[in-house]
Amino acid sequence: MFTGIVTAIGEITKANQRGDLRLTISAPLDPAKIDIGASIACSGVCLTVVERGGSAGDAWFSVDVSGETVSCTAPDMWDEGSKINIEPSLRLGDELGGHIVTGHVDAVGEVVSVEAEGDSTRILIRAPASLAPYIAAKGSITVQGVSLTVNSVADQSDGSCDFALNIIPHTAEVTTLGALSRGDSANLEIDVLARYLKRMQALAG
Repeated sequence: MFTGIVTAIGEITKANQRGDLRLTISAPLDPAKIDIGASIACSGVCLTVVERGGSAGDAWFSVDVSGETVSCTAPDMWDEGSKINIEPSLRLGDELGGHIVTGHVDAVGEVVSVEAEGDSTRILIRAPASLAPYIAAKGSITVQGVSLTVNSVADQSDGSCDFALNIIPHTAEVTTLGALSRGDSANLEIDVLARYLKRMQALAG
């Protein structure tokens, strides 16, 4: 379980295609606080630590990424040199600063536009039709593992929707969202509460 509050930006330093894809990720973390078998969200994808090392502030850890996970996430995000948002799983007593995030990507969206708006950045993302019913203005959504509030939603004729986000300078600096540009892909996870409400509505109908 996660909150969508990114702890650090990591970099994939090794990508070795074996039975599954074995990744080594460097991050400014303390390896003593990374447990083997622990869950870490990598740009919104829950992965299991299988190795770790380094020193405090200069750690590395390895994870295995299945073919299914690769096929369901943003293209090229698992390449060597890629930057990813890192969030360790919640511990008992941790502050729930964002919203409840499972680390299971529901779909991949496409960045439609990126524009400056005051000191912030306004990002418009197109979500596929399968996710459109779950996205609402002022609701929560996870983009690349980051908990965000939806500013507005515009439904499209093909059933998809465009939703807008305002990224403040701090968020742009401490996550990979500041590097997004038009045409980029982004991992999306809908709010778990919206998922249950949609199911309840379907049963009631």
